[in-house]
Amino acid sequence: MMRGYKHITTLTIVSAYKATSPIFGGLLSEMRELSKKKPDETLNKNKVKILNRVLQDLHTFLKDEPEGKYLDLLDDEDLPQNSDAVLAMVQYEKALGEFYERYHNRILGEFDWVTEEKLRELEEDAEE
Repeated sequence: MMRGYKHITTLTIVSAYKATSPIFGGLLSEMRELSKKKPDETLNKNKVKILNRVLQDLHTFLKDEPEGKYLDLLDDEDLPQNSDAVLAMVQYEKALGEFYERYHNRILGEFDWVTEEKLRELEEDAEE
């Protein structure tokens, strides 16, 4: 069963994706609004810390993906402008989209996450 899928992830990684993606989406939306109003305004250290905490969580599972080489945390020493932060965050947004497309696929006629655990369960069911 596992041989039919080119890309397989784990439940742990899917859980991290599900927990972090909505928070990231909200932060990106807020940053886009800030960037529209004041694109050249520099972020303060607290905002960078909040954003980096979420980006770090995303980075833990996106770093090994093909898009991972483009993902950086925001610099908390040379504070970025709003527009620079949005640009960095859009790279994460695109990487998340690719991650979803890569690992969310049709399994037995239904779309689901292609995980090692799910495929193992299906193999065990097939053997019974």
